[in-house]
Amino acid sequence: MKVVGARLPRYDGVGHVTGRTTYVDDVRLPGMLHAAALRSPHHNARIIDVDTGPAEAMAGVRAVITHADVPTLVYGHLSGAGIDGDEPLLAKDFVRYKGQPIALVAADSVQIARAACDAIVVDYEELPTLLDVRLAFEDGAPVVNDRFGNWYKEFEGGLEARQIRKGDIDRAFDDADLIVEGVYRTQAVEQAPLETQVCVAVPEPDGRLTIHTCTQALYFSLGVVCAHLELPMSKVKMVGGTVGGGFGGKVDTASDTLAALAARKSGLPVKWRWTREEEMLASSTRGPWHMEIIDAVTSDGWILGRKMLTLHDAGAYGRFSVYGLTKHSFHHTGAYTIPNLHFDGYVVFTNRIPTSAMRGYGVTGLSTAIEVHTERVANELGMDPYEFRLKNANRVNDTSPNRIAYEDPSTVEVLQSIAAATGTELDGSLRAMTRGERTDDLLPDHLVGQIAQGGHG
Repeated sequence: MKVVGARLPRYDGVGHVTGRTTYVDDVRLPGMLHAAALRSPHHNARIIDVDTGPAEAMAGVRAVITHADVPTLVYGHLSGAGIDGDEPLLAKDFVRYKGQPIALVAADSVQIARAACDAIVVDYEELPTLLDVRLAFEDGAPVVNDRFGNWYKEFEGGLEARQIRKGDIDRAFDDADLIVEGVYRTQAVEQAPLETQVCVAVPEPDGRLTIHTCTQALYFSLGVVCAHLELPMSKVKMVGGTVGGGFGGKVDTASDTLAALAARKSGLPVKWRWTREEEMLASSTRGPWHMEIIDAVTSDGWILGRKMLTLHDAGAYGRFSVYGLTKHSFHHTGAYTIPNLHFDGYVVFTNRIPTSAMRGYGVTGLSTAIEVHTERVANELGMDPYEFRLKNANRVNDTSPNRIAYEDPSTVEVLQSIAAATGTELDGSLRAMTRGERTDDLLPDHLVGQIAQGGHG
């Protein structure tokens, strides 16, 4: 406990500021090849034919990898959790987003590898593009995902949406004095780490592979690599160096598996370092969200119920989107207690870059929408926004959308601190509020039924 509250130096701080920290790109090995990827120039197209012959014939080219070289072509990022995979490691019959990899070339230099990629001849049939989640459900919309169609359809119980049902939503809207609705959309965001995706894969004399990786999730990436290569984990050693920025974007195993395949095929170490253009074009982004919120409220400032529809733009493939939407659904009331809920959330596929984690996956954009909406509701009521928030703030033994009792919610104290920091004077009753279990005026009839029975235990 002596370190709690102490000002301790970072163990890696001196290395960072003096430039002595070793990153994956610092790995240099004798005979090391360099890789480059051939990527789709189209958002959506059928692959008629791929001719790698011109690339394979070039001097200095040591290996060309296509879908035919991948032992298990399709393996989902959440396959280990029972969610079927939908994304081929290298495109086979279709490309579904601009920048999707079709082939990887390993050569004596980066320049030769890139020239070889340019020499590969691909015959495409360009297809209509879907870029707006709101159009994905319409008859005649272009089909994006080969496994699921235009939205994920295999939630528990055979549902096509992540659903939350709590309380009596119809009664809540019947009893409301005011209905406030709004639509909120957040955009894709590129994590933009200083270090782009980079990997060095080394074939060892005993048949094992050593992979120097910038992944944020070492054992997760190990499992994905081994699944694609159909190798036991004992045959692959992952070396996790310092991550030069990730923010969630390096949870995906973007470069490791392909570099490993090239190393096995060539018999030589292979480094694949993405260009900044590739990082911006083809790495996972924070996912865009389309959120529709309708609140039923009373004239004295209680939120009786919420209806919400969310469309999560997953891009062309699922990756972690089912997990992100699940987190989103469990947090869709934000820092406030709402007893009656009707939530439907869809993972929707478009011909955009597949999305992934970035700082509060599934929740950050949602929090923005909730707070903007909360401010609007308070304004519609003509009520002080602090009073409105503090009345509805989560308290001990209030329950979340998925009926988990809050043991130590901090909403009340955070709001009071924000008011103090911004010079906002709260009246005495608001300053005296605590996170403690609801009683008296803070426990109106409509909130009694949602209180956890027997405490949080």
